[in-house]
Amino acid sequence: MLDRTFAALADPTRRALLARLGDKESVSVSELAQPFAMSLPAIMKHLDVLSDAGLIAREKTGRTVACRLTAKPMEQATDWLNRYQRFWSENLDRLAAFVEEDPWPANQMSPPPISRRDQASPSRAGSMRARRKSTPPGPTRKK
Repeated sequence: MLDRTFAALADPTRRALLARLGDKESVSVSELAQPFAMSLPAIMKHLDVLSDAGLIAREKTGRTVACRLTAKPMEQATDWLNRYQRFWSENLDRLAAFVEEDPWPANQMSPPPISRRDQASPSRAGSMRARRKSTPPGPTRKK
């Protein structure tokens, strides 16, 4: 179920639909589709994905289909993300403590001094590059 939740949330249009649903208790499909520059069938396909993931529920009253958010899949995703958030927070806290505890010496922060030999003039810079070894020429085709 978690895979479906994250797959549904991967699309920006579906996230926008969920955001619109978060503003109200229940919203009709036509009202949900209104701000999007896509056809109603395309919106319906997005709503199908959200419904399959359990993120929304649809209710039909007469000819009107209304959608509302359902919390269970989001709670599972949040729980999963929180486990990893705690892991990374603890590791980053340990890293910060290590860095604060054992700072780098000031002389290691600056680049090593450049010797006079390494300071090539622009005209010599090309000659300082690694040279290719010459290889015998390959066969040539004569006509």
